[in-house]
Amino acid sequence: MEEKNELNKILIDDTLYETNLTSSYINRKKYIPKNPKKVFSVIPGLILDVFVKEGQSVKDGDKLLVLEAMKMKNSITSPLNGKIKTVNVSQGESVPKGFLLIELE
Repeated sequence: MEEKNELNKILIDDTLYETNLTSSYINRKKYIPKNPKKVFSVIPGLILDVFVKEGQSVKDGDKLLVLEAMKMKNSITSPLNGKIKTVNVSQGESVPKGFLLIELE
């Protein structure tokens, strides 16, 4: 059983251990596993075309939209088979990095 007593001390099976973890490490951004049902932009850009609508069924590899970034046209494809739950972008819209573009059911 593990229990934290203080910022850098841990109690395990009635033995107190002291760690050398820095506050930067302790306060770091926690890892969140990637959800394959959510499609995010990996770079800021402009939406050139959207090929899907809410409620539409898609297969793994189907083209969802085209994102232009740094004068390159990036085709964003479906990561899995499913149904489109939400489309959060439209043609001509600028999006920042990490923006939720499309969500699948």
